[in-house]
Amino acid sequence: MKRLILNFFSFVIVITALLSPDATFGQRRRAVVRRPVVVRRPVAQTTLVVHRGYPIRRVLPASVVVRPAHRTVVVGAPLIFLPGLTWTARSVSLPPRERLIWQDSEEIDRDEGWVDTNFGVDQSGNALFLDINGRAGLNFAEVTFANGNVQVVDFNDQTHGPGIYKLLDFADGRRVMTVRILAKSESEDTKLAVYLSK
Repeated sequence: MKRLILNFFSFVIVITALLSPDATFGQRRRAVVRRPVVVRRPVAQTTLVVHRGYPIRRVLPASVVVRPAHRTVVVGAPLIFLPGLTWTARSVSLPPRERLIWQDSEEIDRDEGWVDTNFGVDQSGNALFLDINGRAGLNFAEVTFANGNVQVVDFNDQTHGPGIYKLLDFADGRRVMTVRILAKSESEDTKLAVYLSK
């Protein structure tokens, strides 16, 4: 019986040694390389909503993809639309990091079409910047201030390439509540980043 138990333990030790990682180190392994799976958001189109007194008079896209705000900000005052501003695309550099007090970003895909995105800011500053990574068709931006004033920036439905652009300058310093941008990706995907500086 002792001999049988000893033989059994010897057999277990030999099998363990043969199946150890050191013993299989020299064996060839076959690696299977797979392409990364890209998960696309479901595209749900809805009607574009603009309020009475909206300063842009041209025909706007009938349907858009609405992205929920990353941060919900409530504006306590009634909304008053200021006369629209026509945007001039001018590349700039971002202010130093210590002057940037807020930032957020959104990625949009070409297959989504027009995307209505809203950034909750709720910070005081004196300028907004737009960083485009990719190519983006831009329709308009709305900047809502704490007193209820809404400044609409008209991009005239033009396409712009990668770069950093000044979105809006308000040197007197104002409390920005929200920034809304209507854009579509003209490349496979586009990242829009918005910055507020002081």
